[in-house]
Amino acid sequence: MFAAERRQLILEMVRANGAVSLRELARVVQTSEVTVRRDVRALEAEGLLDRRHGGAVLPGGFTRESGIPQKSHLATAEKTAIADLAAGLVDEGEAIVVGAGTTTQELARRLARIPGLTVVTNSLLVAQALAHANRVEVVMTGGTLRGSNYALVGSGAEQSLQGLRVSRAFLSGSGLTAERGLSTSNMLSASVDRALVQAAAEVVVLADHTKLGADTMFQTVPTDLITRLVTDEPPGHDDRAATELQALADQGVQIAVAGAGNGPTATEPLPHGRQGRRDMPLPGQRRTPHGGPGGQSPQQLRNAASLAEPGQGPGDRARVADLRRR
Repeated sequence: MFAAERRQLILEMVRANGAVSLRELARVVQTSEVTVRRDVRALEAEGLLDRRHGGAVLPGGFTRESGIPQKSHLATAEKTAIADLAAGLVDEGEAIVVGAGTTTQELARRLARIPGLTVVTNSLLVAQALAHANRVEVVMTGGTLRGSNYALVGSGAEQSLQGLRVSRAFLSGSGLTAERGLSTSNMLSASVDRALVQAAAEVVVLADHTKLGADTMFQTVPTDLITRLVTDEPPGHDDRAATELQALADQGVQIAVAGAGNGPTATEPLPHGRQGRRDMPLPGQRRTPHGGPGGQSPQQLRNAASLAEPGQGPGDRARVADLRRR
């Protein structure tokens, strides 16, 4: 296929889906991701699309937000791996809040297997994933339905969260940087996410590597309120994502990295310096609501240890790089 034909097909796929991963583009046009990345750069230079880490989207800058059908095609393997890892952080009988998004929807499918949970959410997709779960209670916020992401937003949603207190909030978003934290492209969604954060003792952000370094219009969670980030390992060529992870770790965010390069079951510690080392410097201790290192309770530390050892619970398919301050 000639370059002009490839680029036309790439443009048609992005226009049809709103957002497409480089992996999917390479598969469809039957070439390497390196070649596709070069084509995407050329199309961006013409103003026909915008590049994102790991994919391409329709142009729109800070204000554009893809809908659920478009987002579901981006970084699917990575989201599955992240959800597997994040589910291992949840204990039986906990009360948690789960925000809207395709990654949190994947998490909800795994939470359905954990008995005794109470899950508060403003996401219809999260509620649907848990609707038939045995011994899981689902509490929906009020609010107005936002059809593009199947989430309840507005003053009704925010008021229903007043006075609520749970152990953890699991949130996703459109972008994550060390400077601004988690952000999204929609003001109403951002406002509800901030209310979810206020209800939780700690905040766990679920974000695949395509969102690292991306900055969108409305801040939802500043970096100093993020307890933990669950993400996937950035590709070797993605220096900006790796740099962003290091900067987040330096600010005290605990980082768990799921490696989706060989499917959702593999995890690897975060590479540092791209020199073959598989570790990162551990930052100093951070103040959090809990008493253990990095703000973890003894029970959480035991859970983290079990995740790091093959053959135990949800972590038997994963090794966790959990960078915590000490």
